[in-house]
Amino acid sequence: MAAQPAAVARLTIRELSALGDLEAVYDLFDRIWRPDRSNPPVTVEHLRALTHAGNYVAGAFDGDQLIGACVGFFAAPPGRSLHSHVAGVSSAARGRHVGFALKAHQREWALAHGLSEITWTFDPLVRRNAYFNLAKLQARPSDYLVDFYGDMDDAINGGQGSDRLLTRWRLDVPEVVAACAAGGGAAAAVPPGAVAALTESASGRPVVAPRSAWARASLLTVATPPDIEALRGADPDLARQWRGAMRDVLGELVGGGARVTGFTRSGAYVVERTDA
Repeated sequence: MAAQPAAVARLTIRELSALGDLEAVYDLFDRIWRPDRSNPPVTVEHLRALTHAGNYVAGAFDGDQLIGACVGFFAAPPGRSLHSHVAGVSSAARGRHVGFALKAHQREWALAHGLSEITWTFDPLVRRNAYFNLAKLQARPSDYLVDFYGDMDDAINGGQGSDRLLTRWRLDVPEVVAACAAGGGAAAAVPPGAVAALTESASGRPVVAPRSAWARASLLTVATPPDIEALRGADPDLARQWRGAMRDVLGELVGGGARVTGFTRSGAYVVERTDA
């Protein structure tokens, strides 16, 4: 499955169920997130139960080395959806399109099981993830979830809240089919006349436009910081300001029924309001 993306990335991708492979997934995720030992992203026992029940666990291998993995489980409504719970790629393998190859494999697996969509959550502040999900994969957010996981005590999220965008990847729509065939979709263009509801100042701070300027606009852009993960280490207070601004703007827009239609190469969500 997904032979072309895996071949481009020079990988082998396969489903995993043996205990040794599941232990390797646990170790990989531990190196990526460096979580508190009491709260890892997954445990070996959890993975074992998921695979035994027929759910999705797959790994990307460079030779014998596991460099990426993805875990998902069947979701409601039954027979239609897979929820992709966690996916991670070794930092040493970034730039090799491992994530795209894993998602292509997951899509083929879901289609073979009669499913029509895959859902997952991601942090709306992480620009590279937003670009990957919305531009390369052509997935679309449906809900803004405030503090979805509560406090997360790990090296990536610790002390910064856990707001997430719930994203739906409709597997057979033309945009997704084309993106998978081409090795990735395209970034969105900024629509003419779009109102910039959230921008970044010259000093790197979030700037929310006056509500009167964007509350009734039909087309908007919502900017992200260039590297929120680095910012959390360098200036946690500023990172929290970005969390609040994103929640106030994108959270309100999506909660009010606006649709995120894409993500620009410069790092902004493109949002369309149908009630404006």
